[in-house]
Amino acid sequence: MDVALFSPASLFHDDEVGGEYLAAAEGNESAAEQQVHVERNHAFPGMELNLREFSFHQLNANLLWPGTFAFSNWLVENRSLLHGARILELGSGTGALAIFLRKSFGVDITTSDFDDLEIEENIAYNCRANGLHVLPHIKHTWGDTFPISEPDWDLIIASDILLYVKQYPSLIKTLCFLLDSDRRKDTKAKAAEALSVSGKEVQVRRPVFLMSWRRRLGGEETLFFTGCKDAGLTVRDMGSRVYCISRD
Repeated sequence: MDVALFSPASLFHDDEVGGEYLAAAEGNESAAEQQVHVERNHAFPGMELNLREFSFHQLNANLLWPGTFAFSNWLVENRSLLHGARILELGSGTGALAIFLRKSFGVDITTSDFDDLEIEENIAYNCRANGLHVLPHIKHTWGDTFPISEPDWDLIIASDILLYVKQYPSLIKTLCFLLDSDRRKDTKAKAAEALSVSGKEVQVRRPVFLMSWRRRLGGEETLFFTGCKDAGLTVRDMGSRVYCISRD
């Protein structure tokens, strides 16, 4: 792993943006070396999950971000989107959201995060700790060649993954690959369908990317949405700071 590429100081678009994250990381070198774990109970809709977290992790895979909890509530309210869907979660971190969705709705879901064995092993630990078989997992660094040449997920989800501003082009590259999966096949692309989201009828063509973003970086996150549009993707604000991104 190229540690310098993912150092917090190098990933912010503006050195003054995200100071709260940088301050939290300073002075934690010994914790980073030891990778000490802590276990906490977290309340999700209708259940409590016991999750093992890193005391410190340089890729922020130790944290449960606000978007995870907000997104879980939003998905409960819009559960029809999950029916029959094959789901891939990007930036799974502890695996909390995927575990919640699997336990609540029995969905077919695959976790994914940076190519890091400790992250993968921790997600597996959390699956077992919450009474699940280990979920399928894909190690993938955004922008690199995706390990599956013909992905067939029709719903990609993520929460609070826009922290690293300089990684937006790489994330968009990965999204374009996943959202173009139908177009690479010989079969006819799926027709647009009407999805009922938060009481609104939205015409989209799967696969789609649903993302909850609850953090604020001084407006820097708009660079991500602009980059998506420049790449030919359609961005829809679904309310409650949930966004639907697709290739229509």
